[in-house]
Amino acid sequence: MTDCCTDAACAVEKLQARQASTLKVVLVINAGMFLLEFAAGLFAASTALLADSLDMFGDALVYGFSLYVVSRNDRWKAVSAAMKGGLMALFGLFVLGQATYKFFNPTAPQFEIIGVIGLLALAANGVCLSLLWRHRTEDVNMRSVWLCSRNDIIANVSVILAGLGVWFTGSQLPDLLVGLGIAVLFLRTAFHVFQDSGAAFTAYNQSLQ
Repeated sequence: MTDCCTDAACAVEKLQARQASTLKVVLVINAGMFLLEFAAGLFAASTALLADSLDMFGDALVYGFSLYVVSRNDRWKAVSAAMKGGLMALFGLFVLGQATYKFFNPTAPQFEIIGVIGLLALAANGVCLSLLWRHRTEDVNMRSVWLCSRNDIIANVSVILAGLGVWFTGSQLPDLLVGLGIAVLFLRTAFHVFQDSGAAFTAYNQSLQ
């Protein structure tokens, strides 16, 4: 007779192993892209690239947190989601501050660098999103990771549009607007991740009663 408890445990272990494997890959991709995009953002004086690079850095931390809690209980996964929400909110506020500084100290960014790095980041995040797609409904931990990756695609397309806008207008305004848009996206997603985390905490506490 098949031991259903053992079968269930094996299924959970296999799921956790698949999640961990995916998270390791996307962690390496995002860490590498952060270094490249941050350096390019400073060199090109681009608020949009800096904002997107911080998103990459945040995602690398997010994937690290997520990897740590893959084999832990739902309480830890809810804690991880809450920490990710906090990071997203902090990055959003940082970009808002940087955009405000550039508004009063204008510098025309280099649109060529914005476009090339934006395309490279889009390709990298496309790979990450495709890897995370099958995990998006497995638990609150993986859902928050998938939401981060989905936002990356939106941010990357916006960065490319910023480069085109700077090239067409010769102004820093498109770059600033995209940077601000990414910041708002951070804050909005942070709110939803906090909601998911709160719901997970509630469900976990109810399961203990």
